Amino acid sequence: MALSFGWWGKETTRGTPVVVKMENPNWSMVELEGPSEDDFLLHSGDGNHRRYTDKSRNKNAKQLTWVLLLKAHRAAGCLTSIGSAMLGLADAIRRRVASGRTDTDDTDNDAGTSSDADAENLTVKSRIYSFIKVFLWISVFLLGFEVAAYYKGWHFSAPNLQFHYRSVLGLLGSLYSGWVSIRVEYLAPPLQFLTNACIVLFLVQSLDRLVLCLGCLWIRLKKIKPIPKEPAVDLESGDGGFFFPMVLVQIPMCNEKEVYQQSIAAVCNLDWPKSKLLVQILDDSDDPVTQLLIKEEVHKWQQEGANIVYRHRVIREGYKAGNLKSAMNCSYVKDYEFVAIFDADFQPTSDFLKRTVPHFKDNEELALVQARWSFVNKDENLLTRLQNINLAFHFEVEQQVNGIFLNFFGFNGTAGVWRIKALEESGGWLERTTVEDMDIAVRAHLHGWKFIFLNDVECQCELPESYEAYRKQQHRWHSGPMQLFRLCLPDIIRSKISIWKKANMIFLFFLLRKLILPFYSFTLFCIILPMTMFIPEAELPAWVVCYVPASMSFLNILPAPKSFPFIVPYLLFENTMSVTKFNAMISGLFQLGSAYEWVVTKKSGRSSEGDLVSLVEKESKHHQRGVSVPDLGEMQEEITQQEQRASFQRKKHNRIYTKELALAFLLITASARSLLSAQGIHFYFLLFQGISFLLVGLDLIGEQVE
Repeated sequence: MALSFGWWGKETTRGTPVVVKMENPNWSMVELEGPSEDDFLLHSGDGNHRRYTDKSRNKNAKQLTWVLLLKAHRAAGCLTSIGSAMLGLADAIRRRVASGRTDTDDTDNDAGTSSDADAENLTVKSRIYSFIKVFLWISVFLLGFEVAAYYKGWHFSAPNLQFHYRSVLGLLGSLYSGWVSIRVEYLAPPLQFLTNACIVLFLVQSLDRLVLCLGCLWIRLKKIKPIPKEPAVDLESGDGGFFFPMVLVQIPMCNEKEVYQQSIAAVCNLDWPKSKLLVQILDDSDDPVTQLLIKEEVHKWQQEGANIVYRHRVIREGYKAGNLKSAMNCSYVKDYEFVAIFDADFQPTSDFLKRTVPHFKDNEELALVQARWSFVNKDENLLTRLQNINLAFHFEVEQQVNGIFLNFFGFNGTAGVWRIKALEESGGWLERTTVEDMDIAVRAHLHGWKFIFLNDVECQCELPESYEAYRKQQHRWHSGPMQLFRLCLPDIIRSKISIWKKANMIFLFFLLRKLILPFYSFTLFCIILPMTMFIPEAELPAWVVCYVPASMSFLNILPAPKSFPFIVPYLLFENTMSVTKFNAMISGLFQLGSAYEWVVTKKSGRSSEGDLVSLVEKESKHHQRGVSVPDLGEMQEEITQQEQRASFQRKKHNRIYTKELALAFLLITASARSLLSAQGIHFYFLLFQGISFLLVGLDLIGEQVE
């Protein structure tokens, strides 16, 4: 509650005692005495007036003293909390270092790869780490060399480089003059050329982002949104004139026992005629406990009247794409016109189909209606907040603008409704990449189908809460598009779509947003910028380091205005993630060992309070009707025993990420070198970017496991 102190006001008004309550238990409760009735009496004598003034002044001084004490106590509380946070951070770092567990110690086999493939992946991943380590040791050596030269008075800012090298005496002077000659004649020109090339790519990508934001602004100003046609009245169906085609709902899942209940409950409560809705639970779990739990959940909803079936594959070929392809081969699928797909952690609202399916009516060219995602755990930690910024821009700007103006965007793999005819004509689900959703979207677009994105229809889901889960997710999302680009480029060139659409798909959709973005982010800010500190003849302008990235971050954060306090962490974190994205992009482009790595993103099973309450109410109504529900209590002991036996293998833990940690020390070393050249903006950027890499390298940004 905001406090109001009126002791400095010109006018004195009647008041009651003021009680200042502090919610923090470390703060005290103080009662400030209000003015009494005598304080408002007017006295004619000078002596009385002087006594009244002195009394009022004493009261004001007393109140001021209490206010200052309260403010001092609050400041002390802030300092104490900061100190506690720093101690907690130091303790977390100590435990992380003491455990000694790094990303190279990952023995999880979630990807389903063999030991040979795992060894190949480690070899590929170690290449970039070896390169960074070599670069780091060279930087440390050069920093010591430059510091020694600096204290001898050999300043090396641009005006002082024009000196006679041979006039410098001694071995150190000869070595230093030779180093300056090498970097001026041989190192600076190619580095400056690479710098200029990356700056051009950076500006092109920034221009693309600006155009997307302007398109989003135009959509908002003109209030443009896809509107379904009015449904025709169907008297025979008895559906009140609403458009109710046959809809198939698919939930592919794999060992996701944290979330299966809420997703199955959500789709079974969709507001759609039961005779025209079928739910397929496509379970690829290899854990027998998870299989048993999902079967029991499906059986429970079958007894409650839901039209739901359970499918399980023994051989997990093709991962999610293979799972969906197998389900579409069922004989009864031919009776359905549309298919809605939800991942295991998605919870569609009951009116989801009523807000998406009507867009297909009298629109035979429409293949896909995509809804946006919302997140139940977006405020869980700093990592989820930063992810929310990224995805809010992706949905509200990128996909909405492309959907309105181009009728094309990448399918998100979930929370979408497909026309089954479009899937079949486009070749169906293929297992050739790790981004089967983008693959089918590209092939459908090449066949002339159109897409619609609904920004006002949301489907709740989860964000990865740990950096390990988020890193693996981003690796798959950035290696897959490069695999797909190599495979689809001939088909794009031979397709019958317009030249403009071909150019958009090749240069904007694939090259600029999937290849160039991770390339220049990593190369420019993690490699070139530190190199220019040790080779000052190659310059990187301050506006490239600070002003343009800050402007782009401001544009990115506009769709999530509540996240403005995190604009600086967002900018630094995006550059930090460029290491993972660049590594994934290279792996996918050149078909390296980790290109086909598939790891199911770990879920926490979080759900909103409203969803939980509504589900409890609905289940209680079913119980009141006398519907039998399978009792899972007798299974609890067996499940607990199996979980305890496998707890060591599945136990969560934080790790040290070697590439990020090496880059942290590299950037901090470069920031120390920038001090010698008095480059203020470069120093602060390198320092804070190095700290960002350090926090991520020690796994301090996401979920912390005790």
